[in-house]
Amino acid sequence: MFGLAIECLFGEPRCWHLLLGFGRLANAMECCLNKGRMGIAIGAISVMALVAIPIFAFMVLRTHAQSWAWVFDGLALWFALGAKSLFTHVRAIAQPLMLGDLPAARIALSMIVSRDCAQLTETEVAKGAIESNLENGADAIFATLFWFALLGGAGALLHRLSNTLDAMWGYRTPRFNEFGRFAARLDDVLNYLPARLVALSYALLGNTRLALTAWRTQAPLWDSPNAGPVMAAGAGALNLTLGGNAIYHGQVEMRTPLGFGPAPQAPDIERSLRLVQKTLALWLLSCVALPGLMLLFQGWL
Repeated sequence: MFGLAIECLFGEPRCWHLLLGFGRLANAMECCLNKGRMGIAIGAISVMALVAIPIFAFMVLRTHAQSWAWVFDGLALWFALGAKSLFTHVRAIAQPLMLGDLPAARIALSMIVSRDCAQLTETEVAKGAIESNLENGADAIFATLFWFALLGGAGALLHRLSNTLDAMWGYRTPRFNEFGRFAARLDDVLNYLPARLVALSYALLGNTRLALTAWRTQAPLWDSPNAGPVMAAGAGALNLTLGGNAIYHGQVEMRTPLGFGPAPQAPDIERSLRLVQKTLALWLLSCVALPGLMLLFQGWL
């Protein structure tokens, strides 16, 4: 795919990334509208406006492009995917941790997670990196590919913009508990099926028995309906124990342990990266093979 090839070669744009402008606009809208009254309704209207307007503009441009519509779809996928960026950020944690530079690894981890990282041990840093890699792989790569396969460039934009608003507003804090609720629920709906396909993919490509057991027994105890299956299956596939308590926004969050086996260490971060990369290869192979199999099946009929 054109968009995937650009993303793999260049990653996300280093400057003039449209998502930065989208984030600034979302921040400005939240500051103006999140005043405490009718928070859920105002938050829902804000999400719908912020998501619908860019998609409408994209569809107008794509329609007028006619034979060049595939270029717009590819650019939308490039905008929405975050594979190379994710792998770069996770390796930026693994490399100093492998060299024994725990402070640098903590700083690198703090760039991609919302938990407090200042006092984390080596094991906790490795755990945070692997959890972020498994979960963000589902969000930033596979869910985007899923919606691109269904709806083209508009589907990729729908998922990426919704996921961004959830990352900005989807917190159970006094400020965002009502205003960000619709953003969180929309992201849950869009990720529900992709998350389970990712969990199944992790299970097939790792320790299948442990992954399926962790998914079945531990994921229902996790707060997030989508992160639970993904991280439980990923932990089981890697034969590691993830989850457990973590500090977010100065408060200890009680989290269920996920997976089986030892606590992760620095070399396990690279193992988790290989799992996500193999999953990406499996999905791309499936995207190529399934249309051919469907045509073959239709020919038999």
